[in-house]
Amino acid sequence: MKNVKQFRKKPVVIEALQYDNANYKEVSEFTGQEMKPVLESETAYVAGKGAPIFSISIDTLEGEMKAMPSDWIIKGVNGEFYPCKPDIFKKTYEAVN
Repeated sequence: MKNVKQFRKKPVVIEALQYDNANYKEVSEFTGQEMKPVLESETAYVAGKGAPIFSISIDTLEGEMKAMPSDWIIKGVNGEFYPCKPDIFKKTYEAVN
């Protein structure tokens, strides 16, 4: 495979906000999109062991994508937004300040 070459991502500074199941208004301000929480699970809440879980939908260049609590909402280099799972975010990004 002599045509296969290696590449490194260019260093880019992005803005991101972590969705925490309750800060959908802050996510709305960040993205300029109206966030409407959707109930995903109330099992733990009904059992008295936790809060209900709400997802939000993010309009991305690829269409609508679901963000769950702890997902990061990333503003891309062209001003687009998309959700990112916390494990991928941790492997890909580090804090600037």
